[in-house]
Amino acid sequence: MSLSGKVEGEVEIKAPAEKFREIFSGRPHHISNVSPEKVQGCALHEGDWGTEGSVICWDYVHDGKAKVVKEIVEAIDEQNHSVTFKVVAGDLMEEYKSFKAVLQATPKSEGSVVHWTFEYEKLSADVPEPNTSLQFVLDLSKDIGSHLSQ
Repeated sequence: MSLSGKVEGEVEIKAPAEKFREIFSGRPHHISNVSPEKVQGCALHEGDWGTEGSVICWDYVHDGKAKVVKEIVEAIDEQNHSVTFKVVAGDLMEEYKSFKAVLQATPKSEGSVVHWTFEYEKLSADVPEPNTSLQFVLDLSKDIGSHLSQ
């Protein structure tokens, strides 16, 4: 049985794709203002906000527990409104050998569609698929979409 996998999901939001991508790529520290019950903070550890190679650390609540994740911003594609994060430390690394999250926002006539992809390798077969983490980012995306479209 393979320990590697991929889960994907998407949600429609009223906000433009460019604005949505920009808050994740350039202003992630504003997300805690938008959705404080889900994300308590985002700190810059290395590099500059909005740059590839920067290292950011999130404090968030998932499944009722306070958690931390440290990520490298691997890629920012402004043309395709996508951002790629590679997890390097934190709670996820207790269950996964590797974990990558890609968000892509696709413009629609009104608003956009936000698509999340998680690519991962589990440390053991007992580790569940990260479906609750996927639901978390989809719900967070809805919160951000509502905020940006006001």
